[in-house]
Amino acid sequence: MVARAARAADLARLDAAVSDCFACPRLVRWREEVARTRRAAFRDQEYWGRPVPGFGTGDARIAILGLAPAAHGGNRTGRIFTGDRSGDVLFAALHRAGLANQPTSVAADDGLALRDLRIFSAVRCAPPDNKPTPEERDTCAPWLHREVTLIRPTLRVVVALGAFAWAAWWPVLRQVYGQRPPSPRPAFGHGAHWSGTDAPDLLGCYHVSQQNTFTGRLTPEMLDDVFGQAKQLAGVD
Repeated sequence: MVARAARAADLARLDAAVSDCFACPRLVRWREEVARTRRAAFRDQEYWGRPVPGFGTGDARIAILGLAPAAHGGNRTGRIFTGDRSGDVLFAALHRAGLANQPTSVAADDGLALRDLRIFSAVRCAPPDNKPTPEERDTCAPWLHREVTLIRPTLRVVVALGAFAWAAWWPVLRQVYGQRPPSPRPAFGHGAHWSGTDAPDLLGCYHVSQQNTFTGRLTPEMLDDVFGQAKQLAGVD
């Protein structure tokens, strides 16, 4: 895995390698089972059923780090956060912030384009119950490390969606930036902000899950505040 990730000379090659990964047996079984059985609403669609690569610009100044693709979202459409309720909330917020050209994302060929932004996840396969194991996170980490390496020249801010993504960022500091993670680790919280030396600023944001958005724990105004701060820190107009 580490060698395959390191051989990816650019984002296109990295995305292709990610999409052909079979490293975690439990995740492979689950993603393929979901793709075979399908949800009733999507029974006439062909599911992607593979790892989901990152999406966005190669010169991104802002990155969004999520947990993992949704079983009937990215695992169906082949694009992270596309085709699920979390994506509905996220892309609407990104459009308001001027980071996306449209407020919806329903399919990989729907014309969505991101500005100064790349989105990727800590784990690239849809996990059962949206809960990857620590071993699966660590096995998948070389893909994240290589992706950050490739956009490192321009990357200024990372927005971590949820505590899992927040925790997944700290090994990136050591592997990509050669920087020792802070000890103790800063606690995750919505609006949490950590600033390193030559590493990107890290912002915490509650995950755009239905559990958070339907209950009002995460509101559109809260998302707007986070992305507004991210733009300011990254120097994005």
